[in-house]
Amino acid sequence: MIEYSVLKILTTLILLQLCIKSEGQPMADRWEFVGVAVEEHGYTIWGSSPIIGPEGKVHLFVARWPAELNVDPGWRSHSEIAHYISDTPEGPFHFVDIALTGTGKETWDKYGVHNPAIHKVGDKYVLLYIGNNNPNRPIHPQNQCVGMAVSEGLYGPWKRIGEDGLILKPPENPEYWNHKAGNGVNNPAFLQHHDGGFFLYFKSEKARMGLAIAENLEGPYVQLPYPITSNDLRIEDGYAFIMDGLFYLLTTDNEGIIRKGGGILWRSVDGIRFEIQEPGYYPIEAYLCKEKLKHAKKYYGGNIIKFERPQVLMMNGSPAYLYAPSGYHIFGGESTASYVLKYKK
Repeated sequence: MIEYSVLKILTTLILLQLCIKSEGQPMADRWEFVGVAVEEHGYTIWGSSPIIGPEGKVHLFVARWPAELNVDPGWRSHSEIAHYISDTPEGPFHFVDIALTGTGKETWDKYGVHNPAIHKVGDKYVLLYIGNNNPNRPIHPQNQCVGMAVSEGLYGPWKRIGEDGLILKPPENPEYWNHKAGNGVNNPAFLQHHDGGFFLYFKSEKARMGLAIAENLEGPYVQLPYPITSNDLRIEDGYAFIMDGLFYLLTTDNEGIIRKGGGILWRSVDGIRFEIQEPGYYPIEAYLCKEKLKHAKKYYGGNIIKFERPQVLMMNGSPAYLYAPSGYHIFGGESTASYVLKYKK
C-alpha cells in the first residue's frame, strides 16, 4: 500500500505536469469586467448564484437584506434569498420573487438564510444555503449550518428537504478537524460526481474547506474527518466545478496566499485533496483603472476593493461568467451590488 505522503507527492507531480502542458495563462487573466449584475434600492446585495433556466434565461439567486442594517450584522439576522432574472448573462437582472427566508420559528435556520448555491439535479432544482438559530455573538457564528431546499421549477415553491432542510452541521466526533468549530459549517459549494454521488464542500475551522459526501441527493451527507485544503491563511466562499476531468474550487484569498484581495483557483484530481493553486481572479483594480474607482464607496471590508463570494456560470463545460459582490459599491451607489465578469477563452 502506498503511503499517503508518497501518494501526495505523486498527485502533486501529476498536477504540475498538467499545469506545464496548459497554456500557462491563469484564470485571473481571463476575466473581463462587464458591469453591475444586481443592484436593488434599499437592499444590501451579496452572493449571487447563477443558473440557465429551461427558457434560456439566466436566473440569479441572491442573498439580500435591508440596507439600513449594514452589511454586518444585517446578514446574520435578516438575509433572505431573492430570485432575479435576465435574458442574457450580462444583465440587466430584474427581481422576480423571494425564494427562501428564515423560518422565524424555533428551527436551526430561524434567521439569516444566506449565501445560496443553485444547481439542477435530474428534474429537480436544488438550492443550498446557510442559516442560524441565533444571530447574536458569541453564539453566532458557531451555530451556522447548511441546508437544502428543492423545487420542480426555478419559480418555486421551494421545499426544505427532510424534516427541516438541514443537511450538514458541525461534527459531534471530537477527533474531526472542525469539532466545535468557531464558525460552524457554512458557505456551501456542490457537485454531482460523474461516477455517482454528491460532493458538498464547505468552509469551517481556521477558514479551511471541508467535504461531505452522499450517495443520494438528500443525504445523509457524511463529512470527511480532515480538511481538503491546507491553507494557514484565511480563504472562503468556494465555488466547485469539474472541467476536463479535473476538480476545481474557486475561493477568495483574504490574506495573501497568492494575492491579498484576489481569488485562488484550487485544482484536484479526485475532488478530495486540493493542492495546486493559481490566481482565480484579482482585486477589482486589476480590471478597472483607478480613475473608474475614484467614486467607490465602502460599506464593508478592509482597504482593498475586492470581490467576495465568487459564483460561476458554466457553459459547455467551461467557465463563462463570474458573479461576485463587493463590500464596496464600485461606482459610489447607495449600497452594495453584485457584479458580472466575462471569461475570455
